[in-house]
Amino acid sequence: MKSIQRDSSPPTATDVSADNPPPGAALRMDRKSLLLLVLFRISRGVASGMMAVALPYLVLKTLGYGSLVLGSLYTTGIVATALLGLAVGHLSDTWSRKGMLMITALMVPISAFLVFAFPVLPLLYVASVIGGFAATGSLIGGGMGGAAQPVQSAMIADLTTPGNRTFYYSTLAFLSGMAGAGGALLVRFFSIPNTFLAAGIISALGVFLLPPLRAPRRRPAARRGTRSRKVIGHFSITGALNGLSQGLITPFLIPFFVIVYHVSKSYMAVYTAAATIVGAVALLTAPTLEKRLGFVRSVTFTRALGTALLLVLALWHHLWPALAIYVLTPALRIAALPAQQTALTSRVHSDDIGRALAINQVARLSAASGAVLCTGYLFDLSAMEAPFFIYAAVMAANIYLYFRFFGQEEPSANGG
Repeated sequence: MKSIQRDSSPPTATDVSADNPPPGAALRMDRKSLLLLVLFRISRGVASGMMAVALPYLVLKTLGYGSLVLGSLYTTGIVATALLGLAVGHLSDTWSRKGMLMITALMVPISAFLVFAFPVLPLLYVASVIGGFAATGSLIGGGMGGAAQPVQSAMIADLTTPGNRTFYYSTLAFLSGMAGAGGALLVRFFSIPNTFLAAGIISALGVFLLPPLRAPRRRPAARRGTRSRKVIGHFSITGALNGLSQGLITPFLIPFFVIVYHVSKSYMAVYTAAATIVGAVALLTAPTLEKRLGFVRSVTFTRALGTALLLVLALWHHLWPALAIYVLTPALRIAALPAQQTALTSRVHSDDIGRALAINQVARLSAASGAVLCTGYLFDLSAMEAPFFIYAAVMAANIYLYFRFFGQEEPSANGG
């Protein structure tokens, strides 16, 4: 694995720093940085898995609020994550990837400790702002603290090449997902308040892994070209539709089983862990899917099948088939995600990667915010099936736009 150099001039004494390693040590330092990112992602994955399971039970059972309140908490986290993510992405391009990662790393433990210390509704909103309790993605994507996602993905792009980037995106997401599954299982051994305490401690430990991390020193970004603007625009449109579909369903899958089937916290923790493990394993297929199908066909195949299964979940209320669908559908939704990330980062200028990822996230989360409130309202009205049908229509439109925007760039089914 070769380190990506931004110019051919030798570094001066002032160029060699924690953010700009000397050329002779580049290979060792890149591997070390990737390992530190892996361990950091694992710590956040465990914490996210714990809080993703515990939060609906805290709101619906312990505090006794309805789905609309839970949806408003998620919406608060979504909006905050979108705004913070945009700022983080911009500063990661113009200031420091490492600096922004360290700042965002503190947000999850702070929010977890706040919920533990003050489990009351007003401060849950504050914690949702800080920790990004968006729940519009799977545990594999981080689940919580989404403002850190653009800079994490940008750092991986810095440390890899387009040829091996999908492999590293899928591998890191796999390990993060396995950690999320472990976190979900840990919920069985804690009370709801102590779940947040443990999650805060675990995520705080991850912060101490970041100081030794090395990344290229950021320089003022070049003016964004027409190509980058066009790519960012297309991915923002598809990202908005992705967010709309995610917001309709993903945050409410656990509440769906709580309301419809009255599944207990202990059992739901096991099923959530199983879904996360299956999803994590599915991510390892991303390089093969990309090579054989290309990212557009990978997205189409996996998400169309997942949509069909979710329609079955809405219409056929039998617990065991429903749990099987719950375990399988996250894997189908995210299997092509690493190829999609590679497609975006390889199509824009290297100095625009952080902002491109952040803008895509803003588009996705902005659309998700309204969708979350919509589903919360429909669930409160007991219209449980309606969000699933809306989801199917949105996903069909999204798949069409993937082919329209990017299909011509993949003339053959070999990765194109």
